[in-house]
Amino acid sequence: MKEKFYLALFNAFQFIVRYTPRFIQNVLFDFLAWTVYKLDKKHRKIIRINLDFAFGDELDSKKKKEITKKCYKNIVYNLADFVRNQGISKEQLSKKVNFENREILDRALKKGEKVILITAHYGNWELLPLSIAAFFGPLTGVGRALDSKTMNEILKRNREQYDIRMLDKKGAMKGLINALKNGRMVGLLVDQNTAESEGVLIDFFGKKARHTPSAALLSRRFNAKIIPAFIKTEDYKNYTITFYEPIITPKTDNADEDILKSVQMQANITEKVIRQKPDEWFWFHKRWKNQYEEIYRNL
Repeated sequence: MKEKFYLALFNAFQFIVRYTPRFIQNVLFDFLAWTVYKLDKKHRKIIRINLDFAFGDELDSKKKKEITKKCYKNIVYNLADFVRNQGISKEQLSKKVNFENREILDRALKKGEKVILITAHYGNWELLPLSIAAFFGPLTGVGRALDSKTMNEILKRNREQYDIRMLDKKGAMKGLINALKNGRMVGLLVDQNTAESEGVLIDFFGKKARHTPSAALLSRRFNAKIIPAFIKTEDYKNYTITFYEPIITPKTDNADEDILKSVQMQANITEKVIRQKPDEWFWFHKRWKNQYEEIYRNL
């Protein structure tokens, strides 16, 4: 029964996206985002806690409220774009996505170097791997399956266009190793909190945080370049994917120190991008829970 409800809800949303004029969609989506913002007190509070913790007095209360509202709007508009991207052609993608510093990735691939792309839950992060795979080549990523089998199948179909292979988060390392050995690019989201046993302790917005070492471990083992890539938009119609200078993981006799340096560099570029345009990051997540659980205690 629950599966049928999810499917019906998705089909209704899909109908709006496919068959109503864009200006009507925008009105409906803005209202939906505002409504969820008003009703969802728990996540609204998490966002504010995170913003206060990350920025302190750097941003005033008005700006933090604007960012919070934008977070909800991003989710709704990203979902609408997810619907539009089902079966999308390269020509259609080329009209909506622009690449900045594409020579960084072109150069690495032309040299036959192994490439690990890192990004965050930032901007339209579902569109980013789709666009990169369409214009640069096969990509293997990692994602957590949705609880709903029906919705997960829809998500999987959309994510695996243009020779993208998605690995389940559990036991993904073996598949990532095989992908790099076979000359495929690897893509990882590296911005979320991890368990004590899984993450490396680094500085993020001046606070201690756990960060996945997966990209660094793979980079060090295979001499692969870590290329940060982030996507942003100003109007939810046109998107810009920016590639940043590669991160080279050191390879000395001190493996732990090498990994730590690489992971910190990954955290630094992620923080830099978020600071430039904080309203596009997924602030809903309890990013600092591992080290500062007390800030989320009264939710």
